Amino acid sequence: RKRSDTAERRLAEGRLRAQENRRLERGLLPTPLLDGSALRFAARYRPGRSRALLGGDFYDAVRTPDGTVHAMIGDVCGHGPDEAALGVELRIAWRALTLAGLCGDELLNTLQQVLEHERADEEIFATLCTVDIAPDGRRAGLCLAGHPAPLIARPGRPPRLLPSDNNGPALGLLPGARWPRTQVELGAEWSLMLYTDGLIEGRIGADGERLGQDGMVEMISRQLAEGLRGEELLRAAVHEVRQLNGGELTDDVAVVLLDRTA
Repeated sequence: RKRSDTAERRLAEGRLRAQENRRLERGLLPTPLLDGSALRFAARYRPGRSRALLGGDFYDAVRTPDGTVHAMIGDVCGHGPDEAALGVELRIAWRALTLAGLCGDELLNTLQQVLEHERADEEIFATLCTVDIAPDGRRAGLCLAGHPAPLIARPGRPPRLLPSDNNGPALGLLPGARWPRTQVELGAEWSLMLYTDGLIEGRIGADGERLGQDGMVEMISRQLAEGLRGEELLRAAVHEVRQLNGGELTDDVAVVLLDRTA
């Protein structure tokens, strides 16, 4: 009876600990600060770790007092709790630095310093994509640190990837690295999708071929043609990627969608 009581007590303690961890992970997911912005925001997040709510992927979006909307998405290599914690640190640091007025290369250089001080191993790195959308919503600055380029969709035009020619190295790889900022014309009405590589590295057939960026563009184009938008579009995209993979994805997946209507 004593052994049974001890086992039940330990089981109850384990459940309470798991509940506390879930509440903590939910609290660490961001709430975008976009008050006053006409842009619509949607996000989808699925960690690769079994029964986890948070992985090494991270994202955020804020509007600064000048009306500029800043958004980012990133990916810490690895999938464990240490990587998840580092992703949270980088996201919070990005938000603080952005609200303090940093942008582009200066911001990424500071984030690299944060990563170098906080990572548990010198081989840990993180990819990052940042966009800063002008107050008029018609143009944006794009910085890529080893990260896939965002997808843009506009009425009457097929979706395409934004330029990735100025893609700099991932954070934590090269001391003193630089990350050029590319000016992008968005237009009057558009949807901009930022994503991590978990969305494009799933398998799509028995031969082991991956979906890839081209496959993702085709998939999103078809789903947009079906009338899917916002949260519904992201939910359908992640669901289809999982189906094509034949089951749960092993990598974390994060997707952010910003929409501007005329």
